Amino acid sequence: MTLFHFNFNLIKSSPIKISACLVIGVLLCFVNPAKSQDLAQQDEIFWHTNAGNGITWSILNEKRLPHDDNMEMSGLLVSGIVKYKVDQAKQVQIIRDVIFPQLRKYSKSNESMYRAYLRSEYSDDILPVITLEKKKLETGVLDSVCINGKIAFYFKARDGVRVVRSFFPSMDKRCFVEKWTLINTSSDSQTLEIGVTELNQEEAGWHGRYHRKITTDAQREVTIAPGKKYEFGIYFTATLNDEPEPARSFTDIEHNRDLFLDSVSNNLVLKSPDDVINTLFYFSKIRAAESIFKSRLGLIHSPGGGNYYVGIWANDQAEYSGPFFPYLGYQKSIQAAMNAYRIFQQNIPKDGSKIWASFELDVTFPFGANDRGDAAMIAYGATHYLLAQGDRAKAEEIWPLINWCLEYTKKRVTPDGIVASESDELEGRFQTGSANLSTSSLYYGALVQAGRLAKAMAKPTSLVADYEARAKKLSQAIEKYFGAKMDGLDTYKYYKENTTLRSWICLPLVVGLNERKNGTLDALFNKLWSANGVLTELNLNESDAKVFWDRGTLYAFRGAFKAGAADRALERLASYSTTRLTGFRVPYVVEAWPENGMAHLSAESALYCRVFTEGLLGIEPTSFNTFLLRPNLPAKWTHLELNNIRAFNANVNISLKRQKDKLRLRVLQDGKSIVDQLIKNDTQVAVKIK
Repeated sequence: MTLFHFNFNLIKSSPIKISACLVIGVLLCFVNPAKSQDLAQQDEIFWHTNAGNGITWSILNEKRLPHDDNMEMSGLLVSGIVKYKVDQAKQVQIIRDVIFPQLRKYSKSNESMYRAYLRSEYSDDILPVITLEKKKLETGVLDSVCINGKIAFYFKARDGVRVVRSFFPSMDKRCFVEKWTLINTSSDSQTLEIGVTELNQEEAGWHGRYHRKITTDAQREVTIAPGKKYEFGIYFTATLNDEPEPARSFTDIEHNRDLFLDSVSNNLVLKSPDDVINTLFYFSKIRAAESIFKSRLGLIHSPGGGNYYVGIWANDQAEYSGPFFPYLGYQKSIQAAMNAYRIFQQNIPKDGSKIWASFELDVTFPFGANDRGDAAMIAYGATHYLLAQGDRAKAEEIWPLINWCLEYTKKRVTPDGIVASESDELEGRFQTGSANLSTSSLYYGALVQAGRLAKAMAKPTSLVADYEARAKKLSQAIEKYFGAKMDGLDTYKYYKENTTLRSWICLPLVVGLNERKNGTLDALFNKLWSANGVLTELNLNESDAKVFWDRGTLYAFRGAFKAGAADRALERLASYSTTRLTGFRVPYVVEAWPENGMAHLSAESALYCRVFTEGLLGIEPTSFNTFLLRPNLPAKWTHLELNNIRAFNANVNISLKRQKDKLRLRVLQDGKSIVDQLIKNDTQVAVKIK
C-alpha cells in the first residue's frame, strides 16, 4: 500500500464539499505489469482490435485477474497517466496521475529538481456521489475497456443505469478530463442526484502561485428518459498566478482531441494484411505526435512517460522522432522538431568541447556529463529531417549545426579510423569502451546524408566529395575494427573489449552496411530474441534480469527490412506487435524494462513507424524533391499501401501489389501517377517529386 501525499500546509483555500464524498486517503499501489507478471507470459493476449481503429479488452469472461496497466495522454500543457486495476470481482480501481509539466515545484535536492513537475495522483475518492432513489448508485462490474487515443471504461447496467467513464486531455489548456456517461437502460425515467466535487489547492512554485482545482459541471439533479443518456465532466485544472481558469466544457475539449486524432489518422496511413500491425502503426502516430509541449522557446517534443517533459534530447528528439515528423505532416510536430535543432544550434560550444546531450527545465538547463556520440546523433537526425522536409531555407538555417557536428566528430576519429566517445545513448548502463559501434555507425549515416544535403543546397562539390570519401573510409574502418566472430556468428563486437552480443549491432544494417548481415540477423532474431523483442545484451546467466530497450528492437526491425530480410523481420515484427498492442502492456511500444517500468516514451513510437517508411519501403531522401525506394514485401503479404505521406512538400501514396514473383510499384503525387513499374522485390527505384 502507498499513501496519497497531500500537503495541507501548502493549501491556502480548500473548500471541500463533502456532498461528493471527497476523501483523500489510502490508495492501492499499482504495480507495473512487467513486474506483476512473469515476463515469460508476455505473449498472453488480453486485447483485440475493433472496428473503430482501436483495441478492446472484454472483461466479462476474463479469468486472468487481477490485472493492471496504465496509459498516458498528452496535450500542450498537461499530461495524464490513467492507471487502472481490475480485481477478481471485475471491479476497477482508477488512479489519475495528472501532470502540469511547465509548472515546476520547489524540490529538496538538485537531483530531483529536473523532474519536479506539479503533479498529483487522485483515486476514485474524488468522484461525486450519485444517488438513485435515495441509494448510492454503484457502477456495476466492468464490461470492457476500449482505447483509441482516449481510454473508456464500460460497465454493465445496474439498477437500470449503464455507466461509461472516459478520459482525455485538453490539447491546449491545463486541463485533464474524466467524462461520465449515464445511460438509462430501463423502461422508466430515472431521476438521479449528483453530488458536488470541488477541491482547491494553492502553493508557491518556481514561476509564481499555482492553483489547482478539481470540479464537475454535473447538474445536481437530472432525469433521464428511457434509452437516453446524460453526460458530465470532472475537470483537473491548474492555473498560474492570475491566469483565467480553463473553460469547463468536456464537449469542446473532446472535440479538439478528436480533431487531433483525425489529423493523425488521415496522414501516413498504413494498409497491410495485418490488422494488428496497422493498428499499432496508427497508435504509434498518436503517441509520437501528442507529446508536444509549450516551452519558452516555442513548441518542443519531449519523451513523456511520467519523467521527461518540456525538454529535448539528442537521441529521442534529434535522432529518433525529428526525421519521422515530415512524413507524418502534423504541423505542430514539424515545428517542434525544428525548434529542437535550433536549440542545439544556439548552444554549440564555443570552446570546441562536446555538445550537450539534453536541455531540461523548460529547455533552460543543459545536461550531459559525457560525450555519448551526441554530435553524430544530431547530424544523423537533422540531415534526414531537412531532406525530407524539402525546405531549403530551413536547411540553410540549420546547416551550421550539421557542419559543426560533423567536424567535431571528425576530430574524435581515432588512429583506427573509428569514432571515440565516452558512452552511448544508454549512458553507461552497459559497457561501451572508449569507442562504440553506435557512434561510428551514426556518423557514417550522417556523412552519407550530409553529402546528399550539401549537393541539394548547391554547396561546393569538393565538400560533397569530402563527405563521400570520409564515409567510405569510415565504412572500411567499421568493418576492420568492429567486425568479429561473436558467439559463433560473423557479426560485430560493440566495442574493442566486448565479449557478449549486444542489440546495437543492428546499426550497420540501418545505415546500409550489410557485409555481416546474415550473422547479425541470426544474433538479433535468434540469440538475443525474447518475448519482448531484442535483449540489450545476451546474458547466459538465467538468474540475471533480461534487460530490453525497445529502441534496439525497433532499429533491428528497420535494419532487417532495409537489408532485404523481409520474411525474417516480419515474423518477429508480428510477434512483437501483438505483444505490445494486445498483451500485458498496451497500447504503445515502450522504453525499457526493468528501468522506468516499461514507460510509453513518445519517440519510441516514432521509431515503430520508421520500420515501415525507411525499413520495409526503404525510403532514403536524396534531395529536397527526390528519394530512393527499395521495397521489401514479405512473402506472406500480397500488398501494402502507405498513403498520404506528407514529405517533400507533396502528398505521396505508395502501393505495392504482388504479381506472381514481382511487385507492382505505384507512386502517386497529389493523385497523379509518377511511378508505375513492375519490379523484383528488393529493387531500388529513384523517385522525383514534380
